[in-house]
Amino acid sequence: MPTSTYRLQVTADFDLDAARELLDYLDDLGVDWVYLSPLLESHPGSSHGYDVVDPTRIDPARGGEVALARLSAEAHRRGMGVLVDIVPNHVGVESPATNGWWWDVLRTGRESRFARFFDIDWAAGGGKVLLPVVGDDDLAGEEVANLHLVDGMLGYHDHRFPIAPGTQGEDPAQVHARQHYRLVSWRDADTRMNYRRFFAVNTLAAVRVEDRDVFETSHVEIARWFREGLVDGLRVDHPDGLRHPGAYLDDLADLTGGGWVVVEKILEPGETLPEHWATAGTTGYDVLALIDRVLVDPAGEEPLTTFDDRLRGGVPDWSTLMVENKRHVARSILNAEVRRLARELARELDVTPDEEWRAPVEEVLVELLAGFGVYRSYLPEGLEHLEDAADRVRTERPELGETLEEVLPLLRDPLLAPARRFQQTSGMVMAKGVEDRAFYRWSRLTTLNEVGADPDHFALAPTAFHDAMTQRQTRHPDAMTTLSTHDTKRGEDVRARISVLAEDPQWWTETLTALLDAAPAPDPGFANLLWQAALGAWPLSRERLHAYAEKAMREAGDRTTWTEPDTAYESAVHALVDAAYDDPAVAEIVERAAARLAGPGWSNALSAKLLSLTVPGVPDVYQGSELWEQSLVDPDNRRPVDHAQRRRLLAETHDGVVPGLGTGTDDPGTMKLHVVRSALRLRRERPEAFTGYTPIAATGPAAEHVLAFDRGGAITVVTRLPLGLAAAGGWGETTLDLPGGHWRDLVTGRTADPRLSVLLGETPVALLVKEER
Repeated sequence: MPTSTYRLQVTADFDLDAARELLDYLDDLGVDWVYLSPLLESHPGSSHGYDVVDPTRIDPARGGEVALARLSAEAHRRGMGVLVDIVPNHVGVESPATNGWWWDVLRTGRESRFARFFDIDWAAGGGKVLLPVVGDDDLAGEEVANLHLVDGMLGYHDHRFPIAPGTQGEDPAQVHARQHYRLVSWRDADTRMNYRRFFAVNTLAAVRVEDRDVFETSHVEIARWFREGLVDGLRVDHPDGLRHPGAYLDDLADLTGGGWVVVEKILEPGETLPEHWATAGTTGYDVLALIDRVLVDPAGEEPLTTFDDRLRGGVPDWSTLMVENKRHVARSILNAEVRRLARELARELDVTPDEEWRAPVEEVLVELLAGFGVYRSYLPEGLEHLEDAADRVRTERPELGETLEEVLPLLRDPLLAPARRFQQTSGMVMAKGVEDRAFYRWSRLTTLNEVGADPDHFALAPTAFHDAMTQRQTRHPDAMTTLSTHDTKRGEDVRARISVLAEDPQWWTETLTALLDAAPAPDPGFANLLWQAALGAWPLSRERLHAYAEKAMREAGDRTTWTEPDTAYESAVHALVDAAYDDPAVAEIVERAAARLAGPGWSNALSAKLLSLTVPGVPDVYQGSELWEQSLVDPDNRRPVDHAQRRRLLAETHDGVVPGLGTGTDDPGTMKLHVVRSALRLRRERPEAFTGYTPIAATGPAAEHVLAFDRGGAITVVTRLPLGLAAAGGWGETTLDLPGGHWRDLVTGRTADPRLSVLLGETPVALLVKEER
């Protein structure tokens, strides 16, 4: 069981040997296990590894089998474990020739031994796999232009596809008609796609690991890792895409011999992980949301909500916005999944799915998916979420009542195919409708717009935080905790700065108004989101901010989209970005605002980091986040990390010596590095000091500004709401009710003083350890 992990993005440019050479630094930092991004062979040039094309071997571009063995040997020599991210839900099919399974299915069709590996509705494609790759200019009816034969393959522009045995011919159109696949318009992906994907990504085809043969074939290399003692634990990507996540985790437990396994499971507020799952817990998004919110001032909710509502000319409540956006994706980019569900219902009901029957059934499915309150159910667990969604349909769409009652029994029965597919589909709709759409349309305080979080939950009281951590210690003490990942929408220290806005909403109203006056925006509400990101990440390059602006406005999808960009609108937004660098008046406002946020943002950042490292669970440090982590959404947060800089700064860090207190604009984060090193080393050296959870109270005028708890010999003390603390005149006579005994602060190296003006007089955080005398 690890005491901590450190996530590394393994790529062709930072391969397994480069990761091995970093182990001495991680060991010195206090890291217990090294945590590696997906290693199995992925699509050529992939920088993330989630598009595996051959799950039976380690990617040669990432170092291959021998490099993993070298890394594992060195890690184990140092007493460190190895955790690897795996992707059981899907494989990459962008270039069919690189994926032997997919190539064989396209070449030989339903007769392929790999046909059942994929979740394909052959009947819906007329016995063919539909491939949505054809551009608008190349399609006339069913005829595809620009087909050609090349090296024994069917070519379409840069695409290459196999030719079925015995179907070779001189006319490419004739050859195309005789294949086990059909090239169709790229627009048909929304409605005609007949293979299940990862969300709406056509180049990631889902695999059926619920089939034992598929599981064993796709996990043969993973099984070798554990058989040979190369790997000690696994992080499971997107388990909600699987037909039977619980059964899959049971199989994985058998394969790993009960190794440490965590799952990328998104929990909605109040939702808990199924208790019977063979996992230590989630990867930590649920804790991330709590840490962010306990550092947010609840007094900022009303004024920030009013301000954003005015900027946008009226904003629906979060619940309505969420349902509207989920409904949209169910009717658009994920409508093919809705139609497939309808076909499965028709088969169970033994009816002909003509238009008269299909239209109301699909509308019921859209409404159920839109109103589903969590990512998915695991029937019979979670049936109440389906019933709640059905009640919403009965109330809001009574004209669908008869159809609803016809299909609902089939969606309740966990043994039936429609129920299983509905469970696999609801998470897709939630992710695309909320994280990738609604999050970019809700901008009152974008700290809260994070994966695994509900932006409608504005702040969390310390007592509620303590209650949640007490429950976590009881239920999932070995789950992962995190603040930043390769999927977070904003880096941890970006969010820490943005949280300051809740403490002074009037200042933010005036500042953003000045920015809008100096650089008028085509959409003031979107400008609110954009300028929050810019100030949270400032200073950042023009190129990075342009890239963020493009992704954010296209994901929002209300004024421009990826497939139909509005060039006039986008040009106006990009002009805002350029103004921050080229217009002296705008640049002055930005620089002044960033400077105002830097100090309290630095305090929030250190508080959040120490909390994440010491609350119940196994803390993960995302690559590079031991210094300031001011990345924006991917791919920005997957940029190369300057490990040489971190190695040098760590060498200059010494016990009992407090680094300079830079604020992020003039310092890389040496104080943060010191805090991370202190906490990780303590967890590794004194794990028994982290086996409980007891809140510690404070007494005095500034008691609400401190959050403290005892883990069983290690006490965490952090500052909350630093602007309010300063406005109140500081800590004054506020004291911490320390337990008896002698305590030393690892941050300053000094004996702990219960007076907060002394204990937190030099730094906003303290980590106390009990010493025997």
